[in-house]
Amino acid sequence: MRKDGGSLVTPVVSAGPVRQELPRPAATRNDLGRPLDPAVVPAVGPEVGLPGMRPEDRAVWDLALPHLRHRDNDVHTLYSYAIARELCALHPEADADVVLPGIILHDSGWSEVPIDRVMAALEPGVWSASQESFETVRLHEIAGERIAREVLTGLHVPEDRVETICTIIEGHDTRREALSLEDALLKDADRLWRVTPRATDVVMDWFGLTREQSVALNAGRVHGHLFTDAAKVMARTLTAVGWVDVSEQRLALDRERDGD
Repeated sequence: MRKDGGSLVTPVVSAGPVRQELPRPAATRNDLGRPLDPAVVPAVGPEVGLPGMRPEDRAVWDLALPHLRHRDNDVHTLYSYAIARELCALHPEADADVVLPGIILHDSGWSEVPIDRVMAALEPGVWSASQESFETVRLHEIAGERIAREVLTGLHVPEDRVETICTIIEGHDTRREALSLEDALLKDADRLWRVTPRATDVVMDWFGLTREQSVALNAGRVHGHLFTDAAKVMARTLTAVGWVDVSEQRLALDRERDGD
């Protein structure tokens, strides 16, 4: 039991990681009763806050993807990339050609760490306090730096930019300070993923938590750990959205709709 009287979910040993379902891609009904005129739906693009992935980043993504099929790192990376794009838009003085390839490659090194070591290292309150867990996190940074160098060199990225990106990746988790604005934006985008609804789902299953516990845990690992004011505003907004899903009022609405 928790000190506040709440209980943790009993751990369940699974046969392996289970992929989280993405949000549904299409409607299950049409209450209007007729199709909308396609002309009233704007095209996906930066004008409506949907910038997509830059063509030059698609090449990095394609080469990084085989290294991201580990503990939902592929989806985590996409969310962090989208956040990083918006952070770069809010900081036009930053070099997006450093931040965006870097965020795609930053966690590629986890692919070389056994999953049992990964989960032990990521246990809240452990990796920063345990030398063994700290060394596991360092392993993924070092491996990620090497993978990033191979990918970027193969794409003929200028050498000085490769060095800048790899230096950021090599300490993106264990280095407390930011070396540059680009480093700060990458770190912030990485951490902001934790307060997305998708991360709430993922972390629930990592540690056997309720949704409320996952929201609280993730928020605690973000607030007070960001570098830029833009990221701090994003964090407060995303956390507010996460609170709605676990609020007494929202849960009561769901019970009413279910007829309880």
